[in-house]
Parts: sequence; C-alpha cells; structure tokens
Amino acid sequence: MSQHISFIRNKKLTIEKPLKILLTGISSDSHTWNLVFIQLLIEHYGHSVVNLGACTPDELIIENCISEDIDMLVISSVNGHGHIDGRRLIKKIREHKLTCHLPCFIGGKLGTAGAGNVAYIKELLSEGFDAVYDDSQQGDSFDDFLALLTSE
Repeated sequence: MSQHISFIRNKKLTIEKPLKILLTGISSDSHTWNLVFIQLLIEHYGHSVVNLGACTPDELIIENCISEDIDMLVISSVNGHGHIDGRRLIKKIREHKLTCHLPCFIGGKLGTAGAGNVAYIKELLSEGFDAVYDDSQQGDSFDDFLALLTSE
C-alpha cells in the first residue's frame, strides 16, 4: 500500500493527492450505473480509479487491493444486500496481512428496510469499515465522502 494516505480508524483522515482508489460492487450486485457515476466523481477530484465492476468476487477484490497498490477501497451497493456481502468481505480484508490496514468505505442501499437500514451502519463499522454511508440517511452521507476526497 502506498503512502498517499494516513489514516487511524475512526479518526481524522489526511490525504496527499492523488489517491489510487479501488471501486467495486459487491458479489451479489449486478448494477453498474452507480460504479460509473462514482468513478467519474472520484476522478473529477483528481484521484485515479480501478473499477472492478459488478458482481465482483471477494477474492478478486482482495487480489486487486494488493496487486494494484491501492490507497483506499470504495464499495457501492444498490441491490439491498450491502450489509450481508459487506460484512463477509470486510472480515476477509481485515484478516489478510496485506490489506488489514487499508481504508475501506461502503455505501448505498445496505438493506431493504428503508430507514431501518440505519442498524447496519454500526454493525459494519464494528466489523471493520472506516465509513459506512446508507442511502436512507440524512446528514452524514456520500457528500461527506466527497468532502473527504477534496480535503488537503
């Protein structure tokens, strides 16, 4: 992992541009429009993106985090299974010696319970994600992630 980013879990993130960000969907999610949109936004802020696309197996995500020398992992979910696939994936990432400290973000439709999806935020944070964004929440949202990318 390169040294473009310094991070202490649940603390302030300091970015020295540009970052190399791995963007992916979860293994059960076939949506791609969200990934294209997020890629364009991230690139707009001066960072490079490796986009693995939809239905990406966990092992392929971890392999690319290592082989591509990724600074940050961003996972997008639209199908409502983000909390299930995300929990499984982050456990594997945190258990691997080469990815255990990688800043990892997940967002989108984490479940199918609407406003009840808020329960998944704390769960996913406790499993090891550095930030969790649910599309049903006001306030701390994807806008915060974008603000993070523009901070210096």
